[in-house]
Amino acid sequence: MLRTHTCGELRESNSNEQVTLCGWVQRSRDKGGLMWTDLRDRYGITQLSFEEGSTPAEVLETARKLGREFVVKATGTVVERYSKNDNIPTGGIEIKVESLEILNGSKVPPFIIEDDTDGGEELRMKYRYLDLRRNAVRSKLQLRSKLAMAVRNYLTEQDFIEVETPVLIKSTPEGARDFVVPSRMNQGEFYALPQSPQTFKQLLMVSGFDRYFQIVKCFRDEDLRADRQPEFTQIDCEMSFVNQEDILNTFEGMTRHMFSAVRGVELGDFPHMTYADAMRKYGNDKPDIRFGMEFVELNELAQNKGFSIFDQAELVLGICAEGCAEYTRKQLDALTDYVKRPQIGAKGLVYVKCNTDGTFKSSVDKFYSQEDLKAWADKADAKAGDLILVLSGTTNETRKQMSELRLHMGKELGLRDKNTFQPLWVIDFPLLEWDEETKRFHAMHHPFTSPKAEDMALLDTDPGKVRANAYDLVINGVEIGGGSIRIHDRATQQLMFKHLGFTEDEAKAQFGFLMDAFEYGAPPHGGIAFGFDRLCAMFGGSDSIRDYIAFPKNTSGRDVMIDSPSTIDETQLKELGINLR
Repeated sequence: MLRTHTCGELRESNSNEQVTLCGWVQRSRDKGGLMWTDLRDRYGITQLSFEEGSTPAEVLETARKLGREFVVKATGTVVERYSKNDNIPTGGIEIKVESLEILNGSKVPPFIIEDDTDGGEELRMKYRYLDLRRNAVRSKLQLRSKLAMAVRNYLTEQDFIEVETPVLIKSTPEGARDFVVPSRMNQGEFYALPQSPQTFKQLLMVSGFDRYFQIVKCFRDEDLRADRQPEFTQIDCEMSFVNQEDILNTFEGMTRHMFSAVRGVELGDFPHMTYADAMRKYGNDKPDIRFGMEFVELNELAQNKGFSIFDQAELVLGICAEGCAEYTRKQLDALTDYVKRPQIGAKGLVYVKCNTDGTFKSSVDKFYSQEDLKAWADKADAKAGDLILVLSGTTNETRKQMSELRLHMGKELGLRDKNTFQPLWVIDFPLLEWDEETKRFHAMHHPFTSPKAEDMALLDTDPGKVRANAYDLVINGVEIGGGSIRIHDRATQQLMFKHLGFTEDEAKAQFGFLMDAFEYGAPPHGGIAFGFDRLCAMFGGSDSIRDYIAFPKNTSGRDVMIDSPSTIDETQLKELGINLR
């Protein structure tokens, strides 16, 4: 080793020891007769000291050549600092340098490599290898590593086997768009990069592996945002001879272990909520239950009173914001503007103030008496000092709009604390959902999800009402994992493909290998996959997953550091049988 210690290791107890450190120059301060240099590595910072008359002349000369980010090797004696720095662990000592070697020089970096950098995001992404030197960035990847280790430790103790599945697979029509890879040896044919190892992990269950997991890269060619990347990482798991409760219990245990081992947080209960209740109470299949504000349906109380907007609506929906009756006109106008944003799409907002004197003041006083408004308040369980907010329109749109307003109010009122974690299992999802554009049903999760046995008869008569053996783990309004009990027999899988609009030939061409496997003793099985990048962001208190990926893409799907994607040589295209002209 070129060094005896790291730059975060030495303390006053090491005084008078002869040590060698290696690292990068953070900054230097030259006071003429005295000079100090902060030396940094991934473990911390240690101050090097130089003094005219004490430090060898050639060492002092070398020290004065140092620039930011020079890589150096310094040997000297640990001494107690005269002026201590309590902000860093090594702040009680410095190295009195006796030998100094420049291992490599450095150009002036394009931004300051400190926690409070002066570099914008695009610039830092272009020089990501420099950005990764900053403690604020490196600590996020260290958290990611710690979380991955916690997952592996837990699953290994639960007798799961880690198995790698193929990256070059077959393109399938369901789900998001595939990234495709041309085959040189089979011109005109293409591999796809996996959106998930779904069929392979099911085949591993047919193979008798019983418990499988993999921390695996997946790929989706879809529009990007803060919590999406074209390549992302899943904790992918499958189990045999289990029912839904077995899987929920196993991965509730894993989630508890992750939070305890990595964050030191002991999670409370994991309540279960059906998809139908989640949509009715919160307008959202991943509700944030850190706070209340459950929806209240007001149709019976608000309609047929002469207010045409409510009278013509399919749904009149309210929420109660506790303690907000003192909202000013300006604040109420801001809420109205918020729900009118194109992303939300409401036409307006009705409010009712529950005054402390027992009276009510609303934006629709012309149509509703005090008795009417009191009935609204009773239905919403609103007390004096509370504010009722009401939206109306078609059922689905109004629920979505109210969901956005509820989350906005939760944030405004400080009810969405990032250091409070409230898990929730959402269960009993619809098996199928209707797509108006294609005029057919699509699988809400994927075509291998099993329907609930008691709903099987509805597949032929009312497929939209069939519930799936599917479940999502939601924490703080973020879906961090989802899975299902799978179909494990050929007949049911064929029936599922039929209801998804596959002909027999199409089903055989796409998934014949899986249906064939089901005829060789496939066990009942099910599984789950967690969004590992999202988990890392949640553990670190961030909204963006990019911070927790070593070399992420930007929102256009580009890696600006290596300039990818890019064109390729015409010779390569010719070898692949691709003509772009």
